[in-house]
Amino acid sequence: MDRYANGDASAFAEVYDRLAPRMLAFLRRGTGNEALAEELLQQTFLQMHLARERYQRGLDVVPWAFAIARRLRIDVFRKSGREVLGQDVADRESSEIAPDDAVALQQTADSLRRSLAELPPAQREAFELVKTEGLSHAQAAEALGTTVTAIKLRVHRATETLRLVARMP
Repeated sequence: MDRYANGDASAFAEVYDRLAPRMLAFLRRGTGNEALAEELLQQTFLQMHLARERYQRGLDVVPWAFAIARRLRIDVFRKSGREVLGQDVADRESSEIAPDDAVALQQTADSLRRSLAELPPAQREAFELVKTEGLSHAQAAEALGTTVTAIKLRVHRATETLRLVARMP
């Protein structure tokens, strides 16, 4: 990103190739809608392009990019007044899973998805960035505009809540 911010237009392709798959997965899970996720991904990169001159050279681009994507996703849901969860486990069925196991897996996934949706937004976002997207605590803190300690606490609380839900019959 430093090269692109300094005027090397060819560096944008490298930034896109490195970030797009993870960001698209993040946006898919957050919207449950492939077309919307792709639109938000393009909007994210457009915002990055427009802000490239203000990008602080030397900083990790990942938290900055995810923060942009997150804000765009929030804006879409504020306008629409709803939030959509990711795809069902049924969309990822495997012929190797026995039907009874597939039903149990789907029920567990549905329960966890509902529980994740019911978490306070700060906990849910921290959990998704760290546990699902693989960002470090520092990157997630930067993306969410908070401290590493706050991220660790939010992820811990979300994990404990989800763990309790998973244990319930």
